[in-house]
Parts: sequence; structure tokens; C-alpha cells
Amino acid sequence: MREITKAVFPAAGLGTRFLPATKASPKEMLPLVDKPLIQYVVEEAVSSGIEEIVLVTGRGKRAIEDHFDVAFELEEELKAKGKHKILNEVQRIANLVTFCYIRQKKAMGLGHAVLTTKRVVGNEPFAVLLGDDIIDAEIPALRQMMSVYRRYPATILAIQKVPRSQTQNYGIIDGKKIDNGVYLVKDLVEKPSPDEAPSNLAIIGRYILTPEIFTALEQTRPGKGGEIQLTDGLKHLMAKQPIYAYEFEGKRYDAGDKLGFLRATVEFGLKNREFGSEFRDYLRKLKI
Repeated sequence: MREITKAVFPAAGLGTRFLPATKASPKEMLPLVDKPLIQYVVEEAVSSGIEEIVLVTGRGKRAIEDHFDVAFELEEELKAKGKHKILNEVQRIANLVTFCYIRQKKAMGLGHAVLTTKRVVGNEPFAVLLGDDIIDAEIPALRQMMSVYRRYPATILAIQKVPRSQTQNYGIIDGKKIDNGVYLVKDLVEKPSPDEAPSNLAIIGRYILTPEIFTALEQTRPGKGGEIQLTDGLKHLMAKQPIYAYEFEGKRYDAGDKLGFLRATVEFGLKNREFGSEFRDYLRKLKI
């Protein structure tokens, strides 16, 4: 069984839920307290043992590449001013992991974004992480999934329970529980109404995929808007090999949603070592 060392980060979306803030700036670079959203997810991947990240970008996403690159002028300026603490952090970011960038010329769905990485990923299992989902966990969510993969070496989907009233916002699984937090997936339903949902177990933005997903995606016909959906590709794959789902431990924030982003900002701000206590006092005294 091969270890998972590569991760795909689809980041070519238009960020329409955050317009006009994302008109000229990538959604992935929105600051959550003092770091851009995508850095949290990159750090989760690195902490889980990922050695190479394949980042699928598009027009207007150059800031992501620059953020994880060396910034010579900035570093020299920080050195000259004796700001060694922030200098070390800037240098750490540039050396987190090896990046490979692929340009998705047109946003044609999550499945298409994954498919564009076929030649780079090759014939090995890999992870997919979505920058919208920030997961605060003692053990990184992806590392938890890798532990499950060692027991069940097949495609693993991250899931969590959601209110029935919200099933239309997610891909929902129909599954049989076979282990602690582990389900054998029997079916996948994309954004079902509460009355039609087979469960309230929603697929969250973390995946471990076998290389056979590429063939499955090539056989997947585009759906609404000409997009190739990853869920449809997974349904093709499920006909040939088992797919499992894992209910991870940790708190997930939908940072691609304005309210979810605000919740994450408040809660991460409260846990900040530098000013969390002062921020808590401010919130207690706030009268609106």
C-alpha cells in the first residue's frame, strides 16, 4: 500500500458567494484573523504528511502563488528593520511544502479540476482538500482520514452530520456503519431535499482518492452548466470498487459562506494567543 504524499487543491473558482470582495482578489486569500484561508488548509496537509501540493488555479489567482513563494524584497526589508519574528514566519511559509501549479482555463466543476491533475498525480492515491472548509481539530482531519485509509485502502470521503434542513446544500451519502466513524458508502446523492435525503451525513471538503477516479471522471458526462461533478465521478467509481466515508473529529467552518466566515473569524480570534483575551473582553462589553 502506497503512502499518500500528494494533495490536490482546487482553487480556480470565482468566489461568487463573496462578491464584490472577490472581484479582484482570490477568495482563498481572504484573511482569517492573521492568515489567508488557504494557508490553514495547506498547514493541515503538511501536518498530515503531504509532501507535494498540486494547486489548480485560474485567472486572477496569482496572489496565491506569490503568498507561498519567496519574497526577497520583503525579507530584506524585515531584516533591515530587525523584525526577525515576522521574518521567520514569512520564510516558513515559503518553505512549507513543494507546490506545482496547474491552470484551469475555465471553471468547469470540481470533477474537472481534479481531472486536470491526472498527469502530475500519476498512478497513486492522493488527497483533495477544499479551501472553503476550515477544520479545527486536535489531530488534523486529513491525518485522521489517512489512518482510516491504512485500514480500508480505498477512496475515503470526509463526512459530518448536518441538520436535515440543510441537506440541499451538500452531497449526502447513504451508508452502512462498519467501524467507529467509518461507513461503507452505498449511494451518493447531490444536494437532495430534506424529504429525499437518504441520511444527514454530508460530504465535506476532504477526500482521499484512488487513481482510478481519473478514468471515472473521463467517463462522466458534464451536467448542469457544462460542469463535471466529482460526486458523479465517484458514483462511476463506486460501481468498480468500494468507497468509504469517515466522520472526522473536529469543528468545521464553511468559510466560503459569509456567515460561516464570520463565525470562524470570531472563534479563531478568541483562541488567538496574542489578543484573544482582550478580544473576549471586547465582545462581552459590546452593546448593539
